[in-house]
Parts: sequence; structure tokens; C-alpha cells
Amino acid sequence: MIEEFISKIVTTPVFAGISEGELLGLLAKHNCQIRQFSPDTMIMQSGEEVNNLLLLIEGTVKGEMIDFSGKTIKIEDIDAPAVLASAFIFGRKSASPVNIVSVTDTRIFTVSRETLVAMMQDNKRILINFLNSISSRSQFLAAKIRFLGFKTIREKIAHYILAQMKHDVHTVELPVGQKELSELFGVARPSLARALGEMEKDGLIQVHRREIRIVNKDTLAELLRT
Repeated sequence: MIEEFISKIVTTPVFAGISEGELLGLLAKHNCQIRQFSPDTMIMQSGEEVNNLLLLIEGTVKGEMIDFSGKTIKIEDIDAPAVLASAFIFGRKSASPVNIVSVTDTRIFTVSRETLVAMMQDNKRILINFLNSISSRSQFLAAKIRFLGFKTIREKIAHYILAQMKHDVHTVELPVGQKELSELFGVARPSLARALGEMEKDGLIQVHRREIRIVNKDTLAELLRT
């Protein structure tokens, strides 16, 4: 079965630059698995020990956290090919801090911690790829922690919009709709819509569906410094 999906496995960040033949040779020495999940299935639960490297080779999953009030906060949607929970497979407390839930029909290639170590010893490219993966993930999590630290919806909107800006182009096309954005911010959709309306009324932005024109960039940035 692994041979059937080898062309997708080599597209994942950990095996980038490895040929299909080379990877099949490495996998022949180890017992790896491909697991399939239907939509809305819990793949990994917060607090669960991460014993395996999870490589998303088909489908989409989402990472989400439950805060102390019981509210679900979506961290991100992740499309294949991707690595899941790579930053938590090693360390003194190798437990996932988030729930990982399938959004669509999903296939995941699993590699045990011991097998991963053996592969990294056998192939320097896999070692470098893995180190790049966890470094990129750590950078993402650091940015996410900063984002979650914003207290108001206006601050979150300002940060998100400014992060989407490219150079000095003041029109931003949001990659998701308000429903997905409200989940990402951990707020109710009406609250998000109300905050966008207030910011438009205050002359900070202009909103047309997913297109947002930044009217006053300096004032938006000032929101993040208060």
C-alpha cells in the first residue's frame, strides 16, 4: 500500500529532495503505516503523547484548542502535503497542545520516533528537512502566541490585515470568509462583522466581501502598540 502513495509521500517537507526509489529503499527497512480518516474525525487529541511523525499526504485537517471557558479556537487549516505535530515528537514532554481533526477524507503516513531517528542517521537530507520543519513550526507558533495575546477583535483584525499586505499595496484579498475568520480569531461571527463595520465607520478600512482596502495604515498599526 505504501508503494501506491510513494509519489505523494516524497512531496511532504520531511522527504523533499528524496527520490521515490531512494525512499522505498529506506522504508523497506522499517514498518510504517498509512492511516485513513473520514471527515470530522479526531486524529490526535490535546495532551496525547506524540510517538509518531504524522505526514499528511491527502486531504485537509485543522488544529484547534479549547480554552478554559470551553470555547474552541481554531489555530489553522492544514492542507496536504504537510507535517503534523513535528515540534512535539521529541522533548521531555512530547504531547500535542492541540486537537487535530480531519476536515475532509484524509490519509496520513505515520513514522515512529525510532524509525525517524534511524532514517535521519541514514540520510542527511531527511535530517536537514526535519530540522527545517520544526524550525518553521516554532516560528509559526511564536507568531500565533503573539496573535492570541491581542485582547480585542479590532487588534486581531488589524494584525491579520497588516500581515496580509504585500509591499505598499493597500488592498488585501482575504484568503478566507468571515465564518472561517471568526473561527480563527476565536470569536462569534456577528462580533467579527460588528468590529469590521466599526473599523470601516472609523475610517480605518473599507470592506467589500473578502476585499479590504486599508485607508489608514498608521492608525491600524497604532492599535497593535496600545
